[in-house]
Amino acid sequence: MASDELSKTFAALADPTRRAILARLSQGEASVSDLAAPFPISLPAVSKHLQVLERAGLVARSREAQWRPAQLRAKPLSDAADWIEDYRRFWERSFDALDDHLATIQNQQDNHTKEETK
Repeated sequence: MASDELSKTFAALADPTRRAILARLSQGEASVSDLAAPFPISLPAVSKHLQVLERAGLVARSREAQWRPAQLRAKPLSDAADWIEDYRRFWERSFDALDDHLATIQNQQDNHTKEETK
């Protein structure tokens, strides 16, 4: 994924309202009024959030007569998760190395204590 696309994804995810909209869309398509229902904000404000999500490729909108349902597009989320996964593996390796180091120190201290008590 291009860095610019990844930046758009993370920028879109930075807002809790947009994350909540995505969570709702993970259950199926919805209209702007459906998406706005749980929020104390106006329909135009929800539409602006949807525009940000559309620009990031996280939402697609179609037209069915007067109804313009929004649907989740999860590919950018998958790409972001893949990017984050690289860092999760890094931290896992780092914590494993720290565990090994602490176990070595503990063993050395245990051996030293045993030698002192002899």
